[in-house]
Amino acid sequence: MIKLETKDLVLKKAEFTDWKAIYKNLWMHEESARYMLWTPTKTEEDAKARMFRTIEFEKKPENKYLFLVYLKETGEAIGFAGMREREPEIYEECGIALGPDFVRKGYGRQILNALTDEVKKAGAKKFYACNRVNNVASRELQLACGFQFESMSEEKTDPRTGEKYIMEERVKKLVLF
Repeated sequence: MIKLETKDLVLKKAEFTDWKAIYKNLWMHEESARYMLWTPTKTEEDAKARMFRTIEFEKKPENKYLFLVYLKETGEAIGFAGMREREPEIYEECGIALGPDFVRKGYGRQILNALTDEVKKAGAKKFYACNRVNNVASRELQLACGFQFESMSEEKTDPRTGEKYIMEERVKKLVLF
């Protein structure tokens, strides 16, 4: 089982006992879900059910790089992060979310750099990250971690809200061609 560590964080597979922390720190917050394709969890019972689904989803072989994010000092679950192999030697980030009390502390940079380091070990030549055009925090994080603009998507529709949006994609070349 893969576990990544940074100065302040541990990225590892979800454990059921962490349902309450991730619910309180992330899943219940509207602002955390704003640019994501998930909806906030409203009750503790729903949070328990969501944690069961999360654990099962993370067990699939293609999801080996999906993690909950924990504070190293306390062991408290504060977010999630993940990536997947898009094609051989090409990986993509597939979501980083931290609860509102844990943003602007350098944790996003630690997470994205840890994911980048892990795909380098896996032999990746490129690592992609994307964000909605109006998600300034994600754009700034990607740029701070050395990602370069690659392309813009076609207009998409958020299935939760009906809102139209465009994705920006950035790439970090890990090997010189």
